Amino acid sequence: MIKNIVVLIPVNEQQKILLENKAPFAKFTYTDSKHVQLEQIKNANIIIGNPPAFMLNSCNDLQFLQLQSAGANEYASLNVLKEEVLLATANGAYGLAISEYMVGVVLELYKKLHLYRDNQNKKEWSNLGEVKSIYNSTALIVGLGDIGGEFAKRIKALGGYTIGIRRKDCNKPDYLDELYLMDKLTELLPRADIVSLSLPETNLTKNIINEKTLKLMKKDAVIINVGRGSAIDTDALCNALEKEQLLGAALDVTEPEPLLSNHPLWNMKNVIITPHISGGFSLKETHERIVTICANNLEAFLNDKKVINIVNRIEGY
Repeated sequence: MIKNIVVLIPVNEQQKILLENKAPFAKFTYTDSKHVQLEQIKNANIIIGNPPAFMLNSCNDLQFLQLQSAGANEYASLNVLKEEVLLATANGAYGLAISEYMVGVVLELYKKLHLYRDNQNKKEWSNLGEVKSIYNSTALIVGLGDIGGEFAKRIKALGGYTIGIRRKDCNKPDYLDELYLMDKLTELLPRADIVSLSLPETNLTKNIINEKTLKLMKKDAVIINVGRGSAIDTDALCNALEKEQLLGAALDVTEPEPLLSNHPLWNMKNVIITPHISGGFSLKETHERIVTICANNLEAFLNDKKVINIVNRIEGY
């Protein structure tokens, strides 16, 4: 019997009604991950949102954890949740917001807008010369979930050539010109003008971009990371950027995160850094999508129907 549902995501009155209509017999507690009490987590049968992972060890009655994030991160670890607890993500909510961010930072790097902004701050009127175009460029999209797929569609619409890499499933969607599995990464990197990473954090994705793979990339290529900071060897990236082996990088995620205030990445003119804000609740539509996924999965779980975005604990996503 489901008695207690703890909601850790921000919700307005209309969204509360949506959730509560899915479980009219349950008691709902609304808080957030910073202020949630251990006792609230301990008594929860269902949690909606991302609780502090260390609190989950005391959950004896938890049956379902519906995350607000697209990735499972530490929650997929086998020692965080009991085996019988169903774990699901909000995958599918973030593609719109993050793919638009990705297009934005590619254009910023290609059109030197970050450098013109620097010049504006110095009141310097100066033409910085030749720029690049997405049109006729080749984009290598590493990770083809909701986010990578939406980015590929937008690059295709702007006249780019799209090559996708995914871990499994070679059924090529129309928005890709070519599709390969991960074992082809090193062969494909030399062809790419744009390399985008929207990968979950697993043992297989850690430092997938490193000193060796960075050397394979074009000198005028840009790399975009919106997945997890651990996908890139930060020291190797700094070294490559300092040696001008790349045109630039846009990082919404870093390793470490938050990025230390004395880290050399902050002062590199060919780097765009944002504090993990390309998704989240920055865009109202993303917030609506997250709540809708959570509500639909809540209803499905309570009625023994199919819950979407279930996490495979062994694979980590």
